[in-house]
Amino acid sequence: MIPSATAPVGTQLRQWRVRRQLSQLELALQADVSTRHLSYLETGRSMPSREMILRLANRLDVPLRERNRLLTSAGFAPMYGARSLDSPALAAARQVIERLLDAHEPYPALAVDREWNVVMQNRAVGLLLGGVAPELLQPPVNALRLSLHPDGLAPRIVNLGAWRAHVLARLAQQATASADPVLHALREELAAYPGPDEPLHAPGGEPPIVVPLVLDTSGGRLSFISTTTVFGTPVDVTLAELALETFFPADAETAAALRRAFDAAAQAGQDA
Repeated sequence: MIPSATAPVGTQLRQWRVRRQLSQLELALQADVSTRHLSYLETGRSMPSREMILRLANRLDVPLRERNRLLTSAGFAPMYGARSLDSPALAAARQVIERLLDAHEPYPALAVDREWNVVMQNRAVGLLLGGVAPELLQPPVNALRLSLHPDGLAPRIVNLGAWRAHVLARLAQQATASADPVLHALREELAAYPGPDEPLHAPGGEPPIVVPLVLDTSGGRLSFISTTTVFGTPVDVTLAELALETFFPADAETAAALRRAFDAAAQAGQDA
């Protein structure tokens, strides 16, 4: 069940509790409130204070955007800003992102929002996009759609079955945790794309430590291991929903090929 922003605040709190698979007793103990009071809040017999909403939202690990919705549903002002990344207030954070992306070259790295739309990327990302349909590169570019779309990277992903299973499982987990209907719809869209349905690992076998992205390119076969970086203690919705996806070479051949391709592209740009 996806918590509705139009539902009473008590109903939303109950939906988040059920989503986190907690009983009223478990949540009451964690939040240091009585089970009876929590029951009254969920049924609307009592209205929560601002402090109580924030306390319960913290125990339930409710995303900042949804914490604002809980507050407004109870008649309180939102607590967390949602500024554009271009806002002067986020200038320092934007500089950090730019420095991290630039420092990762010649390896690809990009910053995405909660719904996997690319907000920033380094120059190395462009080295992987040869043959991608132009319409998939029109803003806003969705990184997961670009990855699994039949006119995107999918035809060149050597281990498409394993990578597809990894992407869909990760997206399902994120959609469940955030209760974002856009992510649920995105997963349904991606799952409908043609592609092999393979498990991440053989039944009864050990799950892989990581799932690499193995890609055939004009510069040869490239193999990557990806990592995700997020801001540690954000109090802004935009920063809380931002993630940096960085790709590292999984072998020496990939590292050397990327260095050659990046240097050649840089030289071509200077000559132009």
